[in-house]
Amino acid sequence: MDSINRNQPEENRRDLAGVDAIERIKDMIDDADSCFFCTGNGQGPSRGVRPMSVRETDDAGAIWFLSSIDSHKNQELQANPSVKLFFQSGKHSGFLELDGHAEISQDKARIKQLWNSMLKTWFTEGEDDPRITVIKITPKTGYYWDNKHGDAVAGVKVAVGAVIGKTLDDSIEGTLSF
Repeated sequence: MDSINRNQPEENRRDLAGVDAIERIKDMIDDADSCFFCTGNGQGPSRGVRPMSVRETDDAGAIWFLSSIDSHKNQELQANPSVKLFFQSGKHSGFLELDGHAEISQDKARIKQLWNSMLKTWFTEGEDDPRITVIKITPKTGYYWDNKHGDAVAGVKVAVGAVIGKTLDDSIEGTLSF
């Protein structure tokens, strides 16, 4: 039996590296805004998986978060800095999985750059709260699933394909290397 991928008239795989991989993750992460942040030595009922809001994805591809120095996450990262991040930027497209390396600091200048007033919910003393840490994730590898031309074109292609009985999927997927 042939794979569904072989039924498509268009190429649906594109592996990306370097600058192209960074641009892909920046676009997808900006749309997603948050992720599941998974630590390697997760303890407790969540097993090291928790939702996190991304503060920034920089031009080098590093992904920045703010976290509390006394959190389970920070303790787990001290023991094992390997992380896995899962993003979903749209209802039917924009899926991203990244493996990376975490670094924790209390760089006051970086905290100031990443700060917004809504964070006072968790850091009640504001941007000078002594519990704030910066977590920088440097991606190593990843995989993405998306569409090539946006949700509207993808939806039309699926609808037309259903009417004519032909696979007209607009998906694209591939590995990411940094």
